Amino acid sequence: MSNLLTRFLAVLSLAVGLSGPVIAQVNPTASSVTEDQLFESLGTAPVVGRVTIPDAAAAYLIKPENKSWAALQAETLHLLVVGPIVAIIVLLALFYLVRGRIRVDSGLSGRTILRFNALERFAHWTLASTFIILALTGLNIVVGRWLILPLIGADAFGTLSAWGKLAHNFLAWPFMIALVLVLLLWAVHNIPNAVDWQWIKQGGGLLKKGVHPPARKFNAGQKLIFWSVILGGAALSFTGIMMLFPAQAGTPADWQLYQTIHALTAAGLTAVIIAHIYIGSVGMEGAFDAMGSGEVDENWAREHHSLWVEEIKGETGAAGHPKAHPAE
Repeated sequence: MSNLLTRFLAVLSLAVGLSGPVIAQVNPTASSVTEDQLFESLGTAPVVGRVTIPDAAAAYLIKPENKSWAALQAETLHLLVVGPIVAIIVLLALFYLVRGRIRVDSGLSGRTILRFNALERFAHWTLASTFIILALTGLNIVVGRWLILPLIGADAFGTLSAWGKLAHNFLAWPFMIALVLVLLLWAVHNIPNAVDWQWIKQGGGLLKKGVHPPARKFNAGQKLIFWSVILGGAALSFTGIMMLFPAQAGTPADWQLYQTIHALTAAGLTAVIIAHIYIGSVGMEGAFDAMGSGEVDENWAREHHSLWVEEIKGETGAAGHPKAHPAE
């Protein structure tokens, strides 16, 4: 009997000895629950904690229905935001290579006409400068992690993003004030009329040298930019306020909708503004002077805004037709 017991204990100790290394080599995460499995098991049920603050919504930790929205933000929205901006830059580069800089065909006269006064230029540059900062800081939120972070490192990117968020939140207010001021100053000059159709049919004179369709203070292209800025700026302002004060936005689904509209509108408006900057700088000779000194060369004005020149110089009658001059 003692021999049988001795043999049993020996086999048991051997089994325990062999089982030790096997247990030590087991991967502790081999059977762990994946994120996808967790969401599948949850179904539509959220993961909710407990809070002692009045805002009961703060207890929600995970909402499975938000996964599709998160995927939209991380994938599709990035493409929809970056795509139009890259496309307009490529198109403008090609246009410049083919058309070159649009020159004043009759040459600069040396005589200038006041086009925009100090108040108009102040409103324009306030709107322009704040929009550029808002666009850059907004793009940083969308593509900064994979475009800027690898270049400057995590610490610098964190600091940049923190200051960018502050700039985005606070510069939104002067942007909105300037938007209203621009609307009050220029809305009356941007009402579409029959002259605009003639300008459009001739491509604004941008596609062919020597073509100068008549235009008043703002041509059809500038009117398109103006109303894009006003309507797009209004959409950005409203959705931005909803994101700054999410309690006023309604449900989380409403906030997500506002965020998506904000991003898509910003991308489209940024593309429009890039085209506007191109025409007002390297794209057209003499155009920058309008918002630089406020005065433009008379020959430039006659080629691009002939009806406006005739009006301010008293060369048109009450019906807007050129006055008849006595024969010499």
